[in-house]
Amino acid sequence: MGKLGKSLLTGLVATPLVCAVSGAWADDDSRRMLKAQLHGYNEVASVSTTGSGEFRAKVGRDGASFEYELSFRDLEGDVTQAHIHFGQAGVNGGITIWLCGTASLPGPGGTPSCQGPREGTASRIVTAADVIGPAGQGIAAGEFAEVLAAMRAGVTYANVHSTRNLGGEIRGQIRGQRGDD
Repeated sequence: MGKLGKSLLTGLVATPLVCAVSGAWADDDSRRMLKAQLHGYNEVASVSTTGSGEFRAKVGRDGASFEYELSFRDLEGDVTQAHIHFGQAGVNGGITIWLCGTASLPGPGGTPSCQGPREGTASRIVTAADVIGPAGQGIAAGEFAEVLAAMRAGVTYANVHSTRNLGGEIRGQIRGQRGDD
């Protein structure tokens, strides 16, 4: 086999290997990103509202924490609290992590303020200490890996509650995202 043939053969063998390695890095990054678009139509039962919001999170490389930002705007009632709930689309589930609270409903220690009253942001780093359950659905307090697995599986949702819609004014299923989405 001549030099040209060997070069082509080496290139054909090396190219899939390089692609596989860079693909693994991209998959790692995509598994670290979580996102939800929040709208009233996602509530159970659906709510007609001008409100909307977004939840974005990035899981730490060690898988033991995530940093999130929750933003909401144009709510028709004053925000009262926001959480991550354990439940698939179209089903209400129990609270697993508080995202923000207010003076009347502050949440567990360390819960940031929702700001508001009808638009705002909240952010922080969440760890196992922030997981409160729901034990009745098989997630005990502190079971961060269980919650993270549920988030990646699309069976958790971010929910912003307001004085107009006590059960939630805007909601969105949390899903894993590709780094370029």
